[in-house]
Amino acid sequence: MSSKVQDLFDLTGQVALVTGGSRGLGLQIAEALGEAGATIMLSSRKAADLEEAVAHLKTRGVQAQWIAADASDEAQARGIVEQTLAKLGQIDILVNNAGATWGAPAEDHPVEAWDKVMDLNIRSLFVMSQEVARRSMIPRRSGRIINVASIAGLGGNTGVMKTIAYNTSKGAAVNFTRALAGEWGVHGITVNALAPGFFPSKMTKGLMAAIGEEKLAEHAPLKRIGDDEDLKGAALLFASRAGKHITGQILAVDGGVSAVHGA
Repeated sequence: MSSKVQDLFDLTGQVALVTGGSRGLGLQIAEALGEAGATIMLSSRKAADLEEAVAHLKTRGVQAQWIAADASDEAQARGIVEQTLAKLGQIDILVNNAGATWGAPAEDHPVEAWDKVMDLNIRSLFVMSQEVARRSMIPRRSGRIINVASIAGLGGNTGVMKTIAYNTSKGAAVNFTRALAGEWGVHGITVNALAPGFFPSKMTKGLMAAIGEEKLAEHAPLKRIGDDEDLKGAALLFASRAGKHITGQILAVDGGVSAVHGA
C-alpha cells in the first residue's frame, strides 16, 4: 500500500541540523523542515542572530534550538554534532548551508581570503558530513544530507562577478555531493545539493545594490529572482521520504538562468 502524498513529506519525529541557519537561505530551509514536523537545531557564529532566528521559528510552531560555533573550524564543527546528539539524540537531516564569499579580481585575490572561503564552503561540508554520518546516520542506516551549492558552481564568472574562490568552492560542493552520494548510498544515506540563483541575502546585498534587482531578473526566463519561499519545496523533497530514491543530484533553483545561460 503506497503512502498518501502528504505523508511522504511529513518529518514528524526527525531532527534537522542546519548550519548557517540564523538567516537567509538557511533560515528559509529551517522553516520548511520545521513546519513539516522536524525538530530544528540551528548553528552559526553569532548567538544573537541565532536567538532571534529560534524565536522566529517558534512563532511558526517550530521546535528549535541553537548552537553558536564556527563550522569552518574542525573542532567546533565536530562539537556542533556532539552537542546536537547530546540534546536531541539523533540527526536525521543535515543541511550544509554555512558559506562565505569574497570579491576580488583573480590576480589580486588574497590567499588568506581564498582559504577562508574554502574552509567554510567546502572543508566544513566534509567535516560536518563525516561526523554526522559516523555518529548518527551510518549506525542507523538512514539519513539525508543537503548541501547548499550555487549556480556559481556550475560555470564561470561574467565580467561583473569576480568571485574566483566562491565559484571554485561551489563547484567543489557539486562534485562532493555526487561523490558522497555514490559512496554512502549503501548506508541508506541520500546526498543532494540545491544550487540557488540570486536570492536577496547578506551575501548578495552588495552585488544587488550595484547591478539592481531588475537587471538581475532580466537574465532569468521567469524574469524574477528568488524569494523567501522558493527553496522550501526543493529542500523538503530532498529531506523527506518523497525524495528517498533521489541522490547525487544538483537542483538549480534559479528561475531558469542555468538552463539558458549555462550558469
